[in-house]
Amino acid sequence: MVLAFAAYPGLYRVLVNSPLSAEFVALLPRVETLVVVLFFALFAMSFDFVSGYTGYLSFGHAAFYGTGAYLVVLAANGVLAFTVPGTGVTLFGPETPFMLLLVLAGVAAAALALAIGSVSFRLSGVYFAMITLGFSQVLYVFVRDWDFVGSAPRDGVAVTGSLEGFEIGVPYVDSLTVSIGQLTGDSVEGLFGFVNLGPTEVSFYAVGAVVLVCYLAMQRLVHSPFGKVMIAIRENEERARAVGYDTYAYKLGAFVISGFFAGVAGALFAGFRRSVTPENGFYFLVAGDALLASIIGGFGTLAGPLYGRLFDEGVREFLSKEGGGGGLLPYLRANLGEGTMATELYNGLTFGEAIDTFLNGHAALYVGLLFVLFVLYVPNGLLGTVRDRLGGRVATVAPAHVRRWLK
Repeated sequence: MVLAFAAYPGLYRVLVNSPLSAEFVALLPRVETLVVVLFFALFAMSFDFVSGYTGYLSFGHAAFYGTGAYLVVLAANGVLAFTVPGTGVTLFGPETPFMLLLVLAGVAAAALALAIGSVSFRLSGVYFAMITLGFSQVLYVFVRDWDFVGSAPRDGVAVTGSLEGFEIGVPYVDSLTVSIGQLTGDSVEGLFGFVNLGPTEVSFYAVGAVVLVCYLAMQRLVHSPFGKVMIAIRENEERARAVGYDTYAYKLGAFVISGFFAGVAGALFAGFRRSVTPENGFYFLVAGDALLASIIGGFGTLAGPLYGRLFDEGVREFLSKEGGGGGLLPYLRANLGEGTMATELYNGLTFGEAIDTFLNGHAALYVGLLFVLFVLYVPNGLLGTVRDRLGGRVATVAPAHVRRWLK
């Protein structure tokens, strides 16, 4: 899957310049869309890390995502800047390397998770889910009315600094900065002698690298003794406690770790959008989207939320009004012809008006219907179902299946 993502920008460039350009532009998600998929998939994976492996649904997970996002934007504007005494080093300022700020955003979110989790894990089941949701909504209302974040806190806050500075400190993407906006770095020409990358493609690979490192770290934890205890808590917490494990400490540890990665995801989001609002940072529906991605991709699979978010975002773009330059509706308008679009179907309703009625602005409706179908007929999600069919983890058992098919 990593190789498929790595090859996608080049493949997309080839396909959209092929004789079937219109079809591929309509069908395939843009590279910029995949950047959005990647950073939100990291947030969804952090949600799945704690909810899918301990069984405790963190409905207030948006609190950590919003914390990371707001920290980055406020740091880019110099609001949070302070100098470490005796060192001359300034943290949380426009000159702070973005990679360092990602870590600091994660640490801030983890500290918040520690505070929330230490109270919330006194409860279990639906009560835990509701108290985390309550904390998130309290923060949402607080930030929405907090003048410290900006002159119009209800409208959010945007990066207002210059287009200079805030270096990420990575070769080839030194100017990949929050101040530039949309995580757009310089174009790269002649990499390895033949690879040319545009600004959006540079952003795609940089964000993808961060997400991959975070995923591998979470995967390692899931397959460690710590992860085994998480799974034991999910399966039977009373039994895990009876054999001597401090389940409270393990749950809190998992919550803090997930909060860290959610904060990193929020920081990537803020760097990409150059702005954040209470609605897209702290509102409970942000966690709802993570839950949606986890269920579609496979709850308790860790990688599943990436597939779920890719499916969700791809369908939304394909069925949306604008389609990001492509999509189904613009394709039909451009290729069916005026005669077909003007054809009357019933009582004065033309074919063009009909497709506008059913496709214009209703992507969320169709995604909701697909979600219901997934819950009913694919309860283990995309990745979970594939693993069930293959009999194990895809990377482990797929080669044997391929060899058997080739014989």
